[in-house]
Amino acid sequence: MVEIVRNANELEKVILKEPHGSVAEVSLFGGQVISCKNERGEELLFLSSKATLKPPKQIWGGITVCFPKFCNMGALERQGFAKTRLWSIDPETPFLSSGSSSTGDGSNKAVIDLLLKPSENDRRIWPHIFELRLQVALGPGGDLILTLRARNTDSKPFTFTIGLHTYLSVSDISEVRVEGLETMDYLDNVRHLERFTEQGDALTFEGEVDRIYLSTPTKVAIIDHDKKRTYVLKKEGFSDTVVWNPWERKCKAMTDLGDDDYLHMLCVEAAVVETPIVLKPGEEWKGRKKLTAVSSSYFSGQLDPDRVLHG
Repeated sequence: MVEIVRNANELEKVILKEPHGSVAEVSLFGGQVISCKNERGEELLFLSSKATLKPPKQIWGGITVCFPKFCNMGALERQGFAKTRLWSIDPETPFLSSGSSSTGDGSNKAVIDLLLKPSENDRRIWPHIFELRLQVALGPGGDLILTLRARNTDSKPFTFTIGLHTYLSVSDISEVRVEGLETMDYLDNVRHLERFTEQGDALTFEGEVDRIYLSTPTKVAIIDHDKKRTYVLKKEGFSDTVVWNPWERKCKAMTDLGDDDYLHMLCVEAAVVETPIVLKPGEEWKGRKKLTAVSSSYFSGQLDPDRVLHG
């Protein structure tokens, strides 16, 4: 089922519901998924305790679309402007209720298609004409699938970086580990984008982490030991993976996060950062990200790789 409602600030949001009880909420402001609950009513996405669900400030949490820039490399504002714009429901495919699907696989999904085109103000910031489309689909098992497409409708080429900045809800960041990035090179934003190679068999957290892992595998697993839950992120079209947690000092300095919010969040996002995308007039880029939450399988503290990373 797909339902369009207004929040307390009179902004429209879309509610996606699938038959087993999973529910997702998508704000038209920012084109942003702000909530995704499984069939047991457990929230999978983190939303800041100080989140403001109204313009002009971005919504801190959920899944943010970063375009036409990701990270702080280059002259544009960090993470671009798409996250603070009002998107519209795509008139070509306004919405599809459960029982139908425009995702092409014939499965039973609740789907919404959103569209962003640049305003005159946007073109003064970034002088290009484009169409940015985001499809959000909620599957029968509670899987959340985001398909992002950028089309050049200008008369000249343009270059951009892009990402789906995903805030995951975790019980305690010190009890979380990320698997699937072993031996990967990364740019460390805490160390002025110096390049390193991941040495551990998993990434764990004892302080601030802000890393751009380069040319990463399609699957990453985030294991939350306390909740006995594993998030599986699968990406297509995105070359890189960004991992971020601000930790205590930086979190307290950020006006949009609560002092202790860093304990209960972890950002792991599919992105294109190191090698920007170049689109000629009429060309389109497409990326896809799937978020699945499963019960963790353990043997001596290790996740069953056949179930998650190689499945």
